[in-house]
Amino acid sequence: MLGGVFDSRNHAMQTLVRIFVGFTIGTLLGGSVELRAADAIDFSRDISPILSKKCFQCHGPDEGHRKGDLRLDKPDALDGPFADHDGYQAIVPGNLEKSDLWYRVTTDDEDDLMPPEKSNLAALTDNEKALIKQWIEEGGKYDTFWAFIPPARRDLPVVDSERWGQSAIDRFIMDRLIREGLTPNPRADRRTLIRRLSLDLTGLPPTREEIQAFLEDTSDTAYEDLVDRLLGSPRYGEHMAKYWLDLVRFADTNGLHHDHYRDMSPYREWVIRAFNENLGYDDFSSYQIAGDLYESPSTDQLVASGFNRLHLVIDVGTALPEESYTRNVMDRVTAFGTAFMGLSVQCASCHDHKFDPVTMKDFYQLFAFFNNFDGEPETGGRNGLDFKRGLQKPYIELPSPQQSAQLEAYDQEIQSVESKIKDREETLAQAAEKTEQANEDGKPKKQTDPDIETWKKELDRLKKERDEVQMAVPAALVMKEREEIRPAYMLKRGNYDQLGDVVQRDTPGFLPPMKSGAEHKTRRDLARWVVDPSNPLTARVAVNRFWQQCFGIGLVKTSEDFGAQGERPSHAGLLDYLAMQFIESGWDIKQLMRTIVLSETYRQSSVITPGKRAKDPENRLLARGARFRMDSEMIRDHVLMVSGLLNLEIGGKSVKPPQPAKLWEIVAMPYSYPRVYEPDQGKKAYRRSVYTFWKRALPPPQMSIFDAPTREACIARRERTNTPLQALLMMNEPEYFRAAAATARQLLSRNGLSDQERIQVAYESITSRQPGSRTTETLKQALDGFRQLYAQDNESASTLIAHYVGDGVEDVQVGELAAWTMLTHSLFNLDIVKTRQ
Repeated sequence: MLGGVFDSRNHAMQTLVRIFVGFTIGTLLGGSVELRAADAIDFSRDISPILSKKCFQCHGPDEGHRKGDLRLDKPDALDGPFADHDGYQAIVPGNLEKSDLWYRVTTDDEDDLMPPEKSNLAALTDNEKALIKQWIEEGGKYDTFWAFIPPARRDLPVVDSERWGQSAIDRFIMDRLIREGLTPNPRADRRTLIRRLSLDLTGLPPTREEIQAFLEDTSDTAYEDLVDRLLGSPRYGEHMAKYWLDLVRFADTNGLHHDHYRDMSPYREWVIRAFNENLGYDDFSSYQIAGDLYESPSTDQLVASGFNRLHLVIDVGTALPEESYTRNVMDRVTAFGTAFMGLSVQCASCHDHKFDPVTMKDFYQLFAFFNNFDGEPETGGRNGLDFKRGLQKPYIELPSPQQSAQLEAYDQEIQSVESKIKDREETLAQAAEKTEQANEDGKPKKQTDPDIETWKKELDRLKKERDEVQMAVPAALVMKEREEIRPAYMLKRGNYDQLGDVVQRDTPGFLPPMKSGAEHKTRRDLARWVVDPSNPLTARVAVNRFWQQCFGIGLVKTSEDFGAQGERPSHAGLLDYLAMQFIESGWDIKQLMRTIVLSETYRQSSVITPGKRAKDPENRLLARGARFRMDSEMIRDHVLMVSGLLNLEIGGKSVKPPQPAKLWEIVAMPYSYPRVYEPDQGKKAYRRSVYTFWKRALPPPQMSIFDAPTREACIARRERTNTPLQALLMMNEPEYFRAAAATARQLLSRNGLSDQERIQVAYESITSRQPGSRTTETLKQALDGFRQLYAQDNESASTLIAHYVGDGVEDVQVGELAAWTMLTHSLFNLDIVKTRQ
């Protein structure tokens, strides 16, 4: 049946290529900016990255792998850089000739050169050597690593920029641009701004009516009003939730072995609601870490504690329970470290961290907070209602009032029937005993009663119907503490069965200490510690991720790693300023987002000049607006939104949009539940992508092809690749052809419009821009080409429409609808549609 459809696409390819050549915008450039050192050496900016990349592997925090009894990460250590090592010092302040470090990184002797060839680390570059030389000559001063010092209020730079913004963000950015010899771009045009804002704050494009209203609003507060309207949209929470769900590895299956179904949808719904209601980030974090430990916890707090249940889970009988328990707790600690601390703490599960001051003891002290779970470490058997519902105790039921009433009614009926059966059976037993009716072996004869058989059938029916109601009741997996505290141990090499010393609950020693007067510290204490203003990481890590959402890259590029191996902030002063403002605002996320998008830095045009591209290919200096390819969910939702197919219902269980047949069967084990993918139909198939069913063994292919993670691990930033598969998906995905056909029907339903007017409507609806005369003429030629094609091949037109539209189209309209469908589909494939700029 689809042969004609694919043939028509091939015939149309020449037309499509002509359109792509006319409209495709270049791909984003990679690369990085080499930051200039100031006249004086800054240890954190200039030296720490060199030591971390080239030295700490052998001379860092990990005592077990340290070479030559020398450590370069702690200046005051007994075996540190200034200590006497049998007649030599690694660093002699102010004296290059006596500094063995300088000799080692500059010598021509391969036996003495550091880092050694066998380390597989590159030798220091000339620029790195120059910085080391200047550092030693200036005294070899060490500073505490920047991310481990609590942020402090910074004075705003004084800049002469009357023609540009004067917000705090703009002053920090301009100060850096002036020093780099760059100037900011002018403000983007209004169409670009409303599209940019809509995509960044809601994940959806603006409608033509919204664009027109913004263009006609000449008030001084038009842009601010637009920002506030988008921040108040329910679509805002759905979009913001997507990034958090990546970070906490939210999924709908267990992820190990059979990869069975697990329902975590109430947690997702809570995250969406928390963003929409602007729950403070302090409470947002605390509820997830320890919502179950609040006094008389609310339903929201309990649901939020499901953060601790998002780890991968293996099936019972697959591994030893103790091994599964250990793996689960390690996963919780890793998620906590990534989500709230921005550190790769899991590296310390087997040995002291090689690059950061996280010791094994630090890791297992955190482990002790999360190991007291009152539940089984593995899934139960395949039988029972809990298994079918994707639940594993402990959990809480979340029925609607109607469901509660139904369940109560069924319980009463079931109890009534059970009482009847019990009473009748007792009566029969007594009667049998009185009449002394017995078999030869002396036992009473078995009595039968037709009423009992009828009641048992009725009981089976009632229980089955009750189960059907129960299946539809939402339930949330929650965290729960054991009454008796489980001891925690250091695990030798991270092995679950090699117990070392007992450890107590505590936080890493290199960070501010936890405040707790209790005999046993709890996750509630841990949550308070996380959001304590003295914690140097939490606010910085959060602010950086929200910035990343708006600019495509964080002020710290490695948003997942604020440790020594991560990148330093491009604008350290700005990051600290925003972190302090975030804390002082009461951890107000919407206020932070508002501050960012109101800045002139955010509002710049993304047009790039050759000079700026050469000097700053990744736009780390922000002399232009950000431009990057949208995430997979945004691309799909954009297409569905424009077509009118998008179902904007909020919340509920995950849905299964159509996907190629038998993909699950390829990766699923024989008894995986569910093993067969059964796509949803009707409106459910067009829910927003944030509600798409996420199977860890095989995530939604539309999402994966556009770099969505598997959700097996915590991901703080997605990669952005450019592959032929992405183009093939956009050109061949049936869902996008249905959207194109729906859009075409809308265009043709506008009576009285000329081809040119319909083209203008289509182009503006899809791109938020108006086509120029050349663009309009090119599209008109393409439309004529499609019309001619389908006039000559009416069978292909009929096949196309029958497959993607269905019945109800008159024969005289089939060719016209097919032509407009192909034109609209071509527009969906333009680079501008997939790009946020």
